[in-house]
Amino acid sequence: MTKPVLVTSAAGGRQGKTGRHVSEMLLARGMPVRAFVHKIDERSERLRTLGAEIFEGDFLDARSVQRAAEGISAIYFAYPVQDGLMDAAAAMARAAREAQVSRLVNLVMLQSSPDAPTPRMRQNYLAEQVFEWAGIGAVHIRATLFYENVASLMRQSLPAQGAIRLPWGSENTVLPLVAGEDVGRVAAGLLAGPQLAAGSVVRLIGTTVSLKEIIATFARVLAKPVHYQEISDEEWRHEAAGRGYNPHAIEHLSSLWRAIRGAAIDPKDPTYAISEAIEKIGGARPKTFEAFVREGQVGLLAKSA
Repeated sequence: MTKPVLVTSAAGGRQGKTGRHVSEMLLARGMPVRAFVHKIDERSERLRTLGAEIFEGDFLDARSVQRAAEGISAIYFAYPVQDGLMDAAAAMARAAREAQVSRLVNLVMLQSSPDAPTPRMRQNYLAEQVFEWAGIGAVHIRATLFYENVASLMRQSLPAQGAIRLPWGSENTVLPLVAGEDVGRVAAGLLAGPQLAAGSVVRLIGTTVSLKEIIATFARVLAKPVHYQEISDEEWRHEAAGRGYNPHAIEHLSSLWRAIRGAAIDPKDPTYAISEAIEKIGGARPKTFEAFVREGQVGLLAKSA
C-alpha cells in the first residue's frame, strides 16, 4: 500500500488555504493524503468525503506531530501566521527524520533571510535551516502576498467605510501577488513529480500590479466606485486588533506594509517577474488577479452591500 502524504493546515485558514488545495489536488491525482487539522469540523469532513485520512493534532505538541508522521512518504508544511513557528518546525523536522521521510515541501514567504524586514520572514529563514539540517529532502516554496490576503483586506474596509483603507502609501505602490491555488498546485507538483535537490528554492509570483490597478479591478468587478484611503500604521494596527488579528500577525503585517511602501518596486524588474514554475511545475498558467476577484464576486458583493 502506498504511504500517504502528510498535509498540514489541510482544512484551510485565513490565508491562501494552500493546505486544502494541496490535499484536494493530491487526492485528485489518486495519491493518499493524511490531512493534519487542528479540529474536526465541516472543512475536515469535506476532505474526508474526498478520501483523505483525517488526523486531528497540535502543531506545538511534539508527540502529536510524531504520531501524525508515522508511516508517511512526504510532507507539506505550512504554518499559520501566528506564534510558534520555530517549535512547530523543530517538532516536524524531528518527526520526519524518525519516519525516514525524504521529501518535504516547506511554504515560506518571498523574502526569507536573516535580515528580512519582518520577524515572521526571519523565522521562516531559520525554519528552512532546521529542515535542511534534518536531512529530509526539504524544498522551499517562497511565495509572495496571496490574492486571498488582498481580497480579505478589501472586504474588511469596503462595507463599513466605503473605501479601501490601508497603509500602503500612494496608489502607485506596486505589489507582487500570487493566487493561493497556484501555490497549492506547485506544491502538489513538487510532492507528486520528480524530486528537486534538497535545499532547492522555488519563488512564486503570479503577477505584479499597482494599488491603482487593484482598485480599478475591484471597481470593474463590483460595478461600483471604489477608492483608496491611506491610513497610518497605527490606525491599521488598531483596526486589525479590533478584528481579532493575533499580535504576531499584526507585527508581521505592519512591518510588511512598511517594507512594501519603501521598496519602490518596478514592475519591469526581473526580480519580480512572473514565475515560470507556476506553469512548469504546477501545470497551469498563473491565475490573473481579475479572474480571482471575479470568481469571488458574489461574496464581495454580499460583503460590500
